[in-house]
Amino acid sequence: MDNKKKMKAMIKQMQSVIALVIIFVVASTICIKDGRNNFLDIRNLMNVLRAVSENGIIAIGMTIILILGDIDLSVGSVVGLISTGCAYLMVKSGLGFVPAILVSLGIGALFGLFNGLCITKLRLQAFIVTLASMNIARGLARFWANGIGIPLAYGKGEGMAPPAFEVLQMRLWGIVPVPAIIFIVLLIVFQIILSKTRFGRQVYAIGGNKNAAYLSGIKVDRIKIYAFMICAMLSSVAAMIHAAQISQGGPNEGQGYELNAVAACAIGGTSLAGGKGTIFGTLIGALILGMLDNVLGLKGVNSNLQLMVKGFLIIIAVFMQADKVND
Repeated sequence: MDNKKKMKAMIKQMQSVIALVIIFVVASTICIKDGRNNFLDIRNLMNVLRAVSENGIIAIGMTIILILGDIDLSVGSVVGLISTGCAYLMVKSGLGFVPAILVSLGIGALFGLFNGLCITKLRLQAFIVTLASMNIARGLARFWANGIGIPLAYGKGEGMAPPAFEVLQMRLWGIVPVPAIIFIVLLIVFQIILSKTRFGRQVYAIGGNKNAAYLSGIKVDRIKIYAFMICAMLSSVAAMIHAAQISQGGPNEGQGYELNAVAACAIGGTSLAGGKGTIFGTLIGALILGMLDNVLGLKGVNSNLQLMVKGFLIIIAVFMQADKVND
C-alpha cells in the first residue's frame, strides 16, 4: 500500500514532465508531411526554443510573484512600454546599445518598485494594483510613441539603432537563438537564487504563511518589493528581445503575455495559492505551451481555434496539478 501511495505521489509530481513527453511524442508523429518530419526539423525546434524564451523569461519573474501568493498582471504591458522605450531611446534619442539597455532596465525596475510600494505600503491587493498598472504602462507606451510602433533599422547615424542590438535576433553557429542562451542563463541564476539563497527561502516562507514569516523576523514588505522589481526587470529583458526579434518597439506589443506567463507557471506546478513552485517546473510549463503553439501552427489550425485548444489544455493541466488552489 505504501509503495502504491509513493508511486501515485511520484506521478503527481512528474505530471508536467509526463505531459511534455506525451506532447513531444504526439507532435513528432502527426507533423509529418511529404515524408518529412516538420516538427523534428532542427530549425523548427530552435524556433520553438526562441519563442519559448520570451514567455519563459517573463514566467521566471512570475514564478517568484506567485510563490509569494501574489500575481502581476502588468508584465505584458511592461513589455509594450519597454519595447517602445528602448526603441525610442536608440532611434529618437541616439543612445548607444549599453546606455539604452541600462535605462530600459531602470525604467522596468521603477515600474516594479511602483507596484511593490502600492501593494505593501497602501495595503492593496496585488491583483488590483497590477490590473491598474497594466493600463498605466500601456497608456504610457502609447503616449511615448504617439500610438504607433518605432521601427528598428540597424546602422550608424541619426535614426538608426546600434548594430549591437541586432545580436538579440542572431543565432550562434547559425542554429541556437541568442534569446535561448539568455533564457538558460537566467534559469540557472534564478534556480540558484530560489533554492540556495536567503532571499529564496524567505520568498517560500512568505508564500507559505505570511504572518508566520513576519513574526519570524522576515521583512515581508521588502521582499515583496524586491520581487516585483525583479519581475518587471525580467519583463524588460523579454521586451528588448521581442523588439529585436520583430525589429520594432511598439505600445501594442506584449498583449496577453501575462496570461501565458501565469499559464506556464501553473502548468509547471507553481501553486496559485502561494508557497510552492520551482524554476524547473516553469521551464517545463513554458516548453509545453511553446510546443502546443508550434504544433497547432504546423497543422494549420485556425488561430482562433488555437486559442480555444490552448485554453482547454491549460484548464486540464492546472486541474491535474497535485496542489490545486481549491484543495
